[in-house]
This record gives sequence, structure tokens and C-alpha cells, in this order.
Amino acid sequence: VSGLDPAQPYFQGTPIEVRLDKSDAEFVDVIHTDSAPTIPNLGFGMRPAIGHLDFYPNGGEEMPGCDKNPISQIVDLDGIWEGTRDFVACNHLRSYKYYSDSIIYPDGFLGYPCPSYNLFKDGTCFPCPEEGCPTMGHYADRFKDKVKTEFTKLYLNTREAKDFPLWRYKISVTLSGKSKVKGYVNVALYGTNGNTKQHQITKGTLKPDNTYTAYIDAEVNVGEVTKVKFLWNNNWINPTLPKLGAATITVEVGQNR
Repeated sequence: VSGLDPAQPYFQGTPIEVRLDKSDAEFVDVIHTDSAPTIPNLGFGMRPAIGHLDFYPNGGEEMPGCDKNPISQIVDLDGIWEGTRDFVACNHLRSYKYYSDSIIYPDGFLGYPCPSYNLFKDGTCFPCPEEGCPTMGHYADRFKDKVKTEFTKLYLNTREAKDFPLWRYKISVTLSGKSKVKGYVNVALYGTNGNTKQHQITKGTLKPDNTYTAYIDAEVNVGEVTKVKFLWNNNWINPTLPKLGAATITVEVGQNR
């Protein structure tokens, strides 16, 4: 059974006979997309983990793209009816949109086991454990024989609009140069399946020999990394024309570590 944002009002906190529960099937996976409290946040979805695998994309409360201006959302690509419905229950309805995208992207929507969304954002739960990460949605059941704990909470990020999946990388850049400057460092990844746009690794004071690390959610699974593009920029005109380079750039892939 795949629960697509199971309802919170009248169900959360009720006995297991009343609501979806892991005892309902051999394997129960759940996507939580609207789990903020019903009062005062009008969350329609259930917060507690209730399945064998519980996925909380973007933390499970507010989905990116759902805070768009109401008019632009109602006059949507999919027409006024779909847009109006999305405006009223956008977070709640993201669950089935993620699920339908997951059919097309068998390698997308990796869920990282983690105690909380904040720890996931900090990179604490990266990369995947040795047995790998399950994928949210249609292919979650490929993981059913690997479920070890009573409840497994899984976190991931998605894009604002279709196509929704993102692929997480850890990028560390060690700088080389003679003097520190202020500015920012961007990195783009190139691989056998395509390339990402530029992602900012750090901004502020850039010191040679320091290592700067960021976790990026890329819109492409680049496959095997073949090339890395490094770009730095200082924020104002500096008459000494400082030079910075990258001594090393390390890229870690979430799924295969």
C-alpha cells in the first residue's frame, strides 16, 4: 500500500483500525507532503510515521512551488480547474504528483534515513548507508526486504515544478592562491548523463588552503562525473587582481557513496 499524504483531520492519533498502518499490508510506504498542524496551518496530512518507510520530501510540511502567487497558480499550465485545486490544497496534492514522476525516474527521489529534516539539510545523514537508500514512490518496494527498524523516516528535496526529482551531491573545494579575498565560489558538474547548472559552494571570505563544503540538490543525475567546472568571483573591483584556484574538488554521490 502506498499512502499519498494520508489525511490528518479525524485520523491522526486514532487507533490503527481507523487509519493507515503498517499492519495493513506486507509493505506500506507513505509520502507526507502536508503534515503541518491542521490548526492553525491547515495541514491536511498526517505527521507521524505509520508505515514501513515514511518519506518526508522537503521536510513534509511546505512544498516548494506551493507558495506561488495565487493568480499565477490558478491560471496554471494545466488549466484553470487544476490550478484552482492546486491553490487550495497544493501541498496535499504534491504527493500524487511526486508519485507519478517517480514512475518515470526509477533512480530519482532517493530518501535519506535521518532523525529530522534539519539534520538532513546540514548533511548529517549523507551519504546513503551501505545498503543504499530507498526511492520514494513507485519503486519504494524494491527496498522492502532491507527495512530493519520499527519506523524509518526518510528525507529528500524536490524541485518546485515538474520534473520534480533532484539528486544530492556533497562538493568540497580546497582553494589555492596567495591572499584571501571576498566573493563566491560556484561549481558545475559534468557527467556521462548530462551536466548541472552552477551551484554556489560558499560566499564571503575566501581563504587559500581552506576547504569549503556544500550539499547541492542537482536537477540532473550526471552519472559518472567526467568534469567539474570551477568559477570564483570577487564582489568588487580589486586593483591587485587577486587570483584563486581550486587545489582539489571532491564530489561525493549520495547513492553509491
